[in-house]
Amino acid sequence: MQKNTKSQIESSLLLGGQALRKRFPLKYGWLFLLLAFVVLWVMFSNPNVADHITGKLAQLKNKVPTTEALIPTTRTLKRPTEPPKPTSFCSFHSVLPEDALELEFLKNYITWPETPSVPANFCLNDTSHPAHSTFTILPRDGGGSWHVGDQLEVLIKINDFLGRPKKSGGDVLFARLHNRTVQAGVVGKVFDHRNGSYTAVFSLLWEGSAQVEVTLVHSSEAVTVLERVNLEKPGRIFFQSLFRSGSVTEDTNCNVCLKAPPEQLCNFTDTHTGEPWFCYKPKTLKCEHRVSHAFKGFVPHPTGNEAKLFQSGVNLKVSIPSSGSSNITILPKLKVPNETVPVNMSEAMRGAGPVGYYYQGVWRALDGTTVHQFNNATAISQCLKGKVLHLYGDSTVRQWFEFLIAKAPDLKKFDLKTPPKTGPFMALDYKNNILLTFRCHGPPLRAPLLPVSQFHFVANELDSVVGGTNTVVIFGVWAHFGVYPVEVYIRRLLSIRRAVVRLLTRAPGTLVIIRTGNPKKLTLRESLTTDDYYALQRDKILRAIFKEVNVRLLDAWEMTQAHYLPHDLHPPQPIIKNMIDVILSHICSQR
Repeated sequence: MQKNTKSQIESSLLLGGQALRKRFPLKYGWLFLLLAFVVLWVMFSNPNVADHITGKLAQLKNKVPTTEALIPTTRTLKRPTEPPKPTSFCSFHSVLPEDALELEFLKNYITWPETPSVPANFCLNDTSHPAHSTFTILPRDGGGSWHVGDQLEVLIKINDFLGRPKKSGGDVLFARLHNRTVQAGVVGKVFDHRNGSYTAVFSLLWEGSAQVEVTLVHSSEAVTVLERVNLEKPGRIFFQSLFRSGSVTEDTNCNVCLKAPPEQLCNFTDTHTGEPWFCYKPKTLKCEHRVSHAFKGFVPHPTGNEAKLFQSGVNLKVSIPSSGSSNITILPKLKVPNETVPVNMSEAMRGAGPVGYYYQGVWRALDGTTVHQFNNATAISQCLKGKVLHLYGDSTVRQWFEFLIAKAPDLKKFDLKTPPKTGPFMALDYKNNILLTFRCHGPPLRAPLLPVSQFHFVANELDSVVGGTNTVVIFGVWAHFGVYPVEVYIRRLLSIRRAVVRLLTRAPGTLVIIRTGNPKKLTLRESLTTDDYYALQRDKILRAIFKEVNVRLLDAWEMTQAHYLPHDLHPPQPIIKNMIDVILSHICSQR
């Protein structure tokens, strides 16, 4: 029975084949083969079609239910593909992995009070206006007259352009108590109540009259714009490097971070510190042909309607009027022990004393430092005798180098044939065995032109310092970092701190002095680069990072803000002279 069935099937197939050959002559067979080949080629040259068929065959073969979600057939079981190439392999927001926790702490530490949103169509009338705002001197706690040693409280209320009270905080305010007649001044600490009102607290430190001055540096709305611009437009300032080989030269843009694939960039990240720096590759030359660095400009931000928030004489660093008298009379300190801190003052306000003050134009420190006066070349030379001073940083530190060689003629500047703004510089006093050097800090430095061979990071320079009891290291790194997110500045200071710790470990007697930032004259252009708000945030970061390190801080912030002269990025000579007196007092404290 089975044999018959098998033979019958074979006979049927044979007869079927003969019948097909009769209906379709042999010459058409090649055509069918060609069509079959084309169909198979289309199927397997298209991954989607091939994968689709493979998936269907697998389903028919398995015939088992599945709990996995069905995938659309257009994407079912696609072959693995290469991940998309990154548009950039650098970041404005990166730090070393071991610094991640400290980074978060520092970012939380400088958190600013919440500020209002600023939509594109915002109305200027709704923003903070100094002319319609007021401050009021509050009565002395317990009544009576003001005495040296008391603390003065001032209530500040911010209104908008229509005189309506603001309901939120976040404005940037400066407060100062001063007396021009005796050239006295002290900075007040401002506390934000986050409801449109603020309290400024002043220590009363001299006898006689004193006048309160409150300044609106930025409206809270301007802070919103400054924060956004710094996050969204960190590349708004740009640099160029010159590449040269023989007679062939090319210029390309450079920055901390550039949005381009790695193959389009020259990576000049420092191998020792990890500090990043990139330039676009030149078209014909190689990365190794880079010879110079220069600042080339910036893209203006904010613009349009937002620029109205930065109007000089209107809402940018403008004084706020007093609702009553802005003057008080300070009597001598009471002989009977007196509670100098009002009992209703918060704990935060109790511990917020100034670091010093001016009286008769002379800075008097309140941190325990005795500030001496070095009023002639002999006093300066005797203080520095046998010393080696290494200065690093920006032009605000270069001011100190220039001051010292001008006031101490025996310090002869040696011509190193270097650029006049960036150095490096060296001065020698052979008679008194004094060596004074200055070197600018590494990128990002807004220098007109600087050979890359002289472009060194401060941390690397510190690692080359021998150190010791006759060595003084002074640096200030702040003014060129305002245009970037705070991570860039934090990363730089952390690398410098590590180098400072290494220096103090191998040479504990080394004196390290750090210059803080300072407020400056502001315009719309200046607000885009070295704004007081940016400087204030970075000042807090610097103090926090070096708080536990054995260094001295030169508080340029208070020394500039407390002085009667106008704010300037490069403080005028009377302020510089007081700064040098503080530095020399640290150096010569034992003498």
